[in-house]
Amino acid sequence: MARTRQHPEFEIDVDGEPYVWRLQRQPQWSSDAADWRGMAIAVRHKAGQREAVLEFPPGQQPRFGAAQLQASQIGLDRVARAIASAIVAGWEPLSRGKTVAIVVDADGG
Repeated sequence: MARTRQHPEFEIDVDGEPYVWRLQRQPQWSSDAADWRGMAIAVRHKAGQREAVLEFPPGQQPRFGAAQLQASQIGLDRVARAIASAIVAGWEPLSRGKTVAIVVDADGG
């Protein structure tokens, strides 16, 4: 029986509303786009179901053998700005529907 990896979820308040987020994707090489891809975090309102995947631009490629990015290394202010930007871009966290993918800048704006 295969074991699935559990990604820890973290709580954050943005404009007085509770959200839950987790690291969805590590920065990685993408074979389909033949390019380096940045990290992505998945966010949902604590009382809602609809998720948004916030994709950050790629940074520098890590050196061979470097430790992988951990969710605890991501600044909460950066996550809060990314959530606020997703809401401005049209994400409705309390609505129902498919997961929305939103590209944000390196600072989360």
